[in-house]
Amino acid sequence: MRTSKDASEARGVEAGTARRSAARVPVDRKRQRSGDEARGRAMRAAVSVIAEKGTAALRMSDIAERAGMSTGHILYHFGKKDRLLLEVLAWSQEDLWARFQQAADQAASPAEKLDLFVRSYLPRHPGDERYALWTQVLAQRHDEAGRAVLTSLLDGWDERLEAIVREGWEVGQFADVELPEFTIRAVAMLSGLSEDVMFGRTRWQHTSAHAFALSALERELRPIAQA
Repeated sequence: MRTSKDASEARGVEAGTARRSAARVPVDRKRQRSGDEARGRAMRAAVSVIAEKGTAALRMSDIAERAGMSTGHILYHFGKKDRLLLEVLAWSQEDLWARFQQAADQAASPAEKLDLFVRSYLPRHPGDERYALWTQVLAQRHDEAGRAVLTSLLDGWDERLEAIVREGWEVGQFADVELPEFTIRAVAMLSGLSEDVMFGRTRWQHTSAHAFALSALERELRPIAQA
């Protein structure tokens, strides 16, 4: 005769077998792509809403409405609001860097890559959503883990610029500058220009911040023989 204990053990065995079977099921690539697309849609909606409403008034339901998804789906992608800003910023940066790298791989020279870098760094217009997200996140208090994420993202810009300058020096296009110091100056200048563009200062209504920054960097990187 089968006791309740026997039945319970049998159900446990069946559940374990089911879990092992599920682990061996091949990944459905079509479903995975669908999930990636949904996450991307949620992230883009979050970038837009954060730039528009700021963080204090932000609600998960606002993101859900903008993304055309349920609040439950948004919670699935972000977990909770506390994680939202860092996750969205990290996604936004990876998306930007992927497109930058794709363009850089097709660039004919380090000079073209430097142009792309400056264009990627600077806001496209006052109120640029990506740059607004940066300012929102940097204004928040962060624990050690959050600061580590932000430091990694900021370092990513430095590393990309240094790689471009190093390549340019190796092929004789750029001067042999003190790379760490040059990078600090360059990024500080780009950050200052970015604040001007975001604020909408009138000085950039008739002059390109991109052209100004690129010209300043090119002057410093010009080999002595060409100066």
